[in-house]
Amino acid sequence: MATEEKAVKKASEGDTIKVVKGEQKGKEGKVLLVRENSVIIQTGKHQETGEPIKTVVNHKNYKRVK
Repeated sequence: MATEEKAVKKASEGDTIKVVKGEQKGKEGKVLLVRENSVIIQTGKHQETGEPIKTVVNHKNYKRVK
């Protein structure tokens, strides 16, 4: 018996998203990489080292910003 997944609107690389659930709730970031169940986003840069701050967000835990 096949199970049907609920249609989830996935963001594309380069889109800006806002996290609506989880530890990073309320933060916005740019999508760097889209995976099957999640996206990797950059939320900013580290002040001292200049390295990007990245996090992984499940598709159901964000909304695209227009």
